[in-house]
Amino acid sequence: MSIFPTPVSSIRFASRSHHQLRIVSVLAPKNKTTTPKIVYKDNWFDRLAIDYLSKAVQDTVGLRNEESGYESLVMAARAVSRSFDPIQQRQLVVKAIQTAIPGPFAFLIKTLLPPSKFSREYFAAFTTIFFPWLVGPCEVKESEFEERNIVHIKKCRFLESTNCAGMCTNLCKIPSQEFIKNSFGIPINMVPNFDDMSCEMIFGQDPPALQDDPVLKQPCYKLCNVKHKHDTSCVS
Repeated sequence: MSIFPTPVSSIRFASRSHHQLRIVSVLAPKNKTTTPKIVYKDNWFDRLAIDYLSKAVQDTVGLRNEESGYESLVMAARAVSRSFDPIQQRQLVVKAIQTAIPGPFAFLIKTLLPPSKFSREYFAAFTTIFFPWLVGPCEVKESEFEERNIVHIKKCRFLESTNCAGMCTNLCKIPSQEFIKNSFGIPINMVPNFDDMSCEMIFGQDPPALQDDPVLKQPCYKLCNVKHKHDTSCVS
């Protein structure tokens, strides 16, 4: 059995059948814009993955909750955000991911898939197939260098659920960039849009230094309860 995946070109659209979801309208107060909200129909694989990651986060920080499904993961993330400063948040998330993805497995992938056009496209395609349960519907896009190495997340499930830019940057963007680069050898720049909740994951592109990253300097998502700039020193 080969450990290499199906070629990227043959699986780039596979993720569209992985999830069942529908769009519903959320009632808003009078004189306010109605915001469409995605309602997810998680399958058995999605629920298994959500529970596994939620448990990894809870075990890492020692903060339990009684929720189930994706809400359990969101509650675990909120507990981390409330209880630790931004640097600690990022360190704890990296540790939780390392717990969820064994080191030998990451090392094997890093060895077999050194940085190349193929590996960048592989990671992009892999993300759209196996991680919509975490980030929501997504698709591979071609970069200006004619590589299909960009994952476009139409509306991030985590950002929509947490409704906080600080949690997006400290519990997702920064630790994910660090973990993927250190564990798999592939740099990645995650660029969230706090206005429409979309995000682009650009495999093969180094992110800006934290002090220079424009994402960490802009105001929070407009409906966040904590309305301030989420720079490298903020606590959301």
